[in-house]
Amino acid sequence: MQRLYRKRIVLGVGGGIAAYKSAELVRRLRDQGADVHVVMTRGGREFITPLTLQALSGHPVHLDLLDPAAEAAMGHIELAKWADLVLIAPATADIMARLAQGVADDLLSTLVLATDAQVALAPAMNQAMWRDAATQANAETLAKRGYHLFGPAAGSQACGDVGPGRMLEADELAQRAADCFQWQALTGKHVLITAGPTQENIDPVRYITNHSSGKMGFALAEAAVEAGAKVTLVTGPVHLPTPDRVNRIDVVSARDMLAACEAAMPCDLLIASAAVADYRPEVVAPQKMKKDPTTGDGLLLQLVRNPDILATIAGRADRPFSVGFAAETEHLLDYAARKLKDKNLDLIVANDVANPTIGFNSEENAITVIDRALQASPFAQTSKSKIARQLVAFIAERLART
Repeated sequence: MQRLYRKRIVLGVGGGIAAYKSAELVRRLRDQGADVHVVMTRGGREFITPLTLQALSGHPVHLDLLDPAAEAAMGHIELAKWADLVLIAPATADIMARLAQGVADDLLSTLVLATDAQVALAPAMNQAMWRDAATQANAETLAKRGYHLFGPAAGSQACGDVGPGRMLEADELAQRAADCFQWQALTGKHVLITAGPTQENIDPVRYITNHSSGKMGFALAEAAVEAGAKVTLVTGPVHLPTPDRVNRIDVVSARDMLAACEAAMPCDLLIASAAVADYRPEVVAPQKMKKDPTTGDGLLLQLVRNPDILATIAGRADRPFSVGFAAETEHLLDYAARKLKDKNLDLIVANDVANPTIGFNSEENAITVIDRALQASPFAQTSKSKIARQLVAFIAERLART
């Protein structure tokens, strides 16, 4: 059931007595880590209150297609794009008929037509309505279009009849929802990623830093989310948008970054792609340092070592699988192999930043991954997003061996 972890599910609630089961379904989906937004039809509101489902889902319930307040927050198009799965439970005979005909006359039906997500229906109706030729034809039409049909089950019904038409129970519906998603390489894993440069203050207006743009680390965060992971991204000062579904923590200095990483522990995997300053000024001037007009002498800064973030995390008793980056301008593989050993890493990613086509601020990269056996695996030059996906798949395969 970890396949539902961090998945986005829109739960549509139709107007049937089985709507009372929708409350339990929201709980079961959230228990498995899904984020749930509820859309209710006008009929659904007659059987269970929006307030109940709001309390259980943790989000305002979406009710009306032309609600200006709702459109200003998360409108139907945004909600359609947001969803990984639209699950309608209960799906009445009326809902099925309207969807089969492509009718879009309320929020739920409009959302279904607008979404690229998977759509699943949990039919719930009287046994005679389910067996009716029109309902069966609609069910067949929807199945041919790729809709998932969860049920119905057979048994006693609220009206006193016995037969097929009961909505499946919440536990089974949650399992069927999970079955809509493939098991991904990092499903259920917590991945901690560092990115970007750090800045070490000299005085209130000056600092020491480097040329790291953070692009590789942000691409790795996006790729890890795609692989099913919960991702914490600790980043130095960069001008990049936060990848979707990533918990971003902004820091400035190396000591800030170490504190944020330690606070994010425990994790299953650390990918340390940040370009952390090795040194910082021993003393930070409280005011802007002024030039002395009487002398042409330069400025002498006394620098001290920063903490080694990667070695610190990799040296913990609860150490995660640890992957470092070696950004070098010469002797690339030799220096990377030494860093792998010195910092007690599982893998190290060697990157030749002297090459302007794959160095800092570039849109592409080419890397070589070295493991503990000093076996080197090169990745040909391509976009950083593609390299990130290839690298995450490689790391996930190695992590699975441990």
